[in-house]
Amino acid sequence: MAGFEYIELFYNSKRKHTNNGMLSPVDFEARQQKLNTAGV
Repeated sequence: MAGFEYIELFYNSKRKHTNNGMLSPVDFEARQQKLNTAGV
């Protein structure tokens, strides 16, 4: 539980990352989910 709380409080899920096409982690996961659903 403490690990989850740490991640939720201190991990910036909106920060863009260069290694995933300048997408935030949330946007990257959403894109991956769409691709997986489409069977790509």
